[in-house]
Amino acid sequence: MNATVAAAAPHGFLSPIGVEIAFLLVGLVTLGAAIVTVTTKQLVHAALWLVVALGGLAVEYLLLTAEFIAWVQVLIYVGSVVVLLLFGLMLTRAPIGRSPDADSGNRWVALAVALAAATALVWVVVDAFRTQWIDLDGAPQGTTDVTGAILFRNWVLPFEALSVLLLAALVGAIVLSRKAKDDPDGKPPKEPKGRTAQQAQQAQQAQQERTR
Repeated sequence: MNATVAAAAPHGFLSPIGVEIAFLLVGLVTLGAAIVTVTTKQLVHAALWLVVALGGLAVEYLLLTAEFIAWVQVLIYVGSVVVLLLFGLMLTRAPIGRSPDADSGNRWVALAVALAAATALVWVVVDAFRTQWIDLDGAPQGTTDVTGAILFRNWVLPFEALSVLLLAALVGAIVLSRKAKDDPDGKPPKEPKGRTAQQAQQAQQAQQERTR
């Protein structure tokens, strides 16, 4: 009789099950990967640790039964954004080893801003969803149908604003990558009038040979 009552008792908040323990462990791994991403001085290692952090988020979505969001996370962020980042590192000839330029020296300021942003985010989420409960008897919350309906009915404006923000970031990255390395103003180097740069270089080499 006691065993039947214990089995029928509701699951308490402080009695975690296997899914909750896995969620906590994966969250700790994801947090550690994110910290290493922003603290390492090797750009390639930062990109690879970013893959681990984004993959950890995808696993978290799977544990929350949001399969559609999890696969979107893998396909878009891990499969596209990180690959684009690695191609950008290769095309810009970024240093492979430790780069002293990767440390701005403002770690304490960045840590304070990160803690303030995390505190504000947690407070807003807890305050907004304090009285929200998931209907376990209704339609699954992580399916494509439910997610698409919520996204394009209630979150259309933030979704479009994020698209414009990503487009602005892409345009800014293109502008910064086209700047000349030798000219801090970003102006293209001036070519000599009347002849090409190759001809000017050949003339300079001939002049040096005459002086020898």
